[in-house]
Amino acid sequence: MAQWLQMAQILPTQPDEVSSLYTLNTLPIEVRHYAAAWIESQRWEDFALEKLEQESQAQVLLDQIINVLQLLAQQNTNVVDRMKLMQIKCISQDVDHLELKVLEVQEIRKQMHQLQEELNWERQNHESLQQGSFQQNGMDPPNTELQRLQKHIQQLEFKVNTMSTNHFQLLKDCVDCLDCCQTGFISKLKAWRCEQHKAAIGLPFDDNLNPLQTWCEQLLAMNGKLRQELMLIGDQTLDLQERLRQLLQTVIESSLVVDKQPPQVIKTQSKFSTTVRYLLGEKVAPGKPVVLKAQIVNELQARNLGGMLGENVAELINNSAILEHNTTSKSTCATFRNMSIKKIKRADRKGTESVTEEKFALLFSTEINITGCDTPYRIQMISQPVVVIVHGSQDNSAVATIIWDCAFSEPDRVPFMVPERVSWRMMYNTLNSKFTSEVQTKHNLDQYHQHFLAQKIFNNCVDDFSNMMVSWFQFNKEVLPGRTFTFWQWFEGVIELTKKHLRTYWSEGLIFGFIGKQHLHLILQNSPNGTFLLRFSDSEIGGITIAYVSATENGGQKIQNIQPFTKRDLEIRSLGDRICDIDDIMYLYPACPKHEVFKKYYSGILPTTAGYIPVSLQTKVDCSFISVNSLWGEISHVFQIYTCMHGMLQWN
Repeated sequence: MAQWLQMAQILPTQPDEVSSLYTLNTLPIEVRHYAAAWIESQRWEDFALEKLEQESQAQVLLDQIINVLQLLAQQNTNVVDRMKLMQIKCISQDVDHLELKVLEVQEIRKQMHQLQEELNWERQNHESLQQGSFQQNGMDPPNTELQRLQKHIQQLEFKVNTMSTNHFQLLKDCVDCLDCCQTGFISKLKAWRCEQHKAAIGLPFDDNLNPLQTWCEQLLAMNGKLRQELMLIGDQTLDLQERLRQLLQTVIESSLVVDKQPPQVIKTQSKFSTTVRYLLGEKVAPGKPVVLKAQIVNELQARNLGGMLGENVAELINNSAILEHNTTSKSTCATFRNMSIKKIKRADRKGTESVTEEKFALLFSTEINITGCDTPYRIQMISQPVVVIVHGSQDNSAVATIIWDCAFSEPDRVPFMVPERVSWRMMYNTLNSKFTSEVQTKHNLDQYHQHFLAQKIFNNCVDDFSNMMVSWFQFNKEVLPGRTFTFWQWFEGVIELTKKHLRTYWSEGLIFGFIGKQHLHLILQNSPNGTFLLRFSDSEIGGITIAYVSATENGGQKIQNIQPFTKRDLEIRSLGDRICDIDDIMYLYPACPKHEVFKKYYSGILPTTAGYIPVSLQTKVDCSFISVNSLWGEISHVFQIYTCMHGMLQWN
């Protein structure tokens, strides 16, 4: 258990890295936690995947861990933990094991049939022997032969009855096992959907549905075989038949999956696409094509999917698609390629609620016939929440709504409920995941960044934020003190700037990034003149500034902050070239010569068209004002030079 205790210390600091180890097709992390002592006591090094002869040993271990989980569940006083352990125990009962049990049921039934035929034959012989002997001499047949037949008949009857009892019990066990396997399948499917939902904030997600499809097809096949076995027995199995009917309905109705979710922020009058997959596609009865219909539902309608939805809340264009089977990928999908929301009807808003906080969803529905089933099934599936906007200016706030929903919603929630407050740790992990995934970097935010972000969102300078709660209002409703924008608007601006212009700088650790001026003065106060670092602007959305140590007139030192460079600035001249331009900065903190660090980012003089003198833009720092000259002034000046020279060349 010592290994898990060490891992438990890493969990709070690197949750994303740890969660990536426990994906959809691996051992659940709860098993590793609760059964740590048992797991670490086993000799796993003795096993190898390529050694098929070890299968029996592996099955023994599987049975042991099931027993361990069952014991842990019984001993656990926490109801939620106990239910989770029992659920995991069910998951471990895989379909392969069920298939072996069903084969055993079929084999016992065949043996029973053979025994019954033998019993019928022996009874006929017994009857014939009695009648024949009596008719010939009027005497009873020889006692020895009759006794032998009677004894054999009794033995056969005993075997048939015993086998019948075992057969029925095994059938019941198979139905229980199927129920358990199906519970595991539903749980895994929910976990897949949850991971798909969390992927919007950058958490790892394996979108491969093939293992779940195979599992689903096996469940359907096992259900069919068991129903056949029960029908051969008759009315005494009505309870089991009803259980199988309910299991069949559940697996058929649960197998519709939104494979490719629609955009979670949708602008009206704009095209978008989505793909719905049916995991039992190969089992769909041939004949009439299966057409899926899509409609927009609001939050109230999403909570009442089993009842009447009422009027349509949106006009959805191109809202139907045919379920088509791809023989290469063995997937059956309906792809909506050119959907568009023409108009949307919104609910009455409460208080300060804005249109970008209202959540909708796409509801997909169809009627489907499965081979081997007598009646059609009405199935439906809802997409992840979407926010509908009418103008691009609403996009930022709409994304904030989606991030809060994806990051903090609970599984099996009432649509689309989310908490009003979350812990700072949860918020920080979300910010880190979103930043690194959008920027596509492995360079995570560190403890200094976390502290700065906490101070910014809480407007507080305390040292410990671990027990503080962040509200939705603090995240994206209230403007920051002294600013005209919210925390999320500012943070999203940093993401956009970094992923478009600063990815490699950030990934190589050249940008300090999230740091306040107070902390900045603290770490630079003893550095030599010309020492600088790069930080994201605290006062401007999507800006990066250079803070550096410079000399004062009386021989002292002061910290200067150059006017921030925005995305527009860096589109004209890169950050590397701007750093090269400024002679006042010489050493990247703590003491790295800038030309060694940034040399590869310098572009040099670009080639020009023949007959023209090359010109270039340069960044200059006006030390009297401690700011960068107006960029448009630079462009205007260069343009005047260019025009003058161009005229002279043409005149010559």
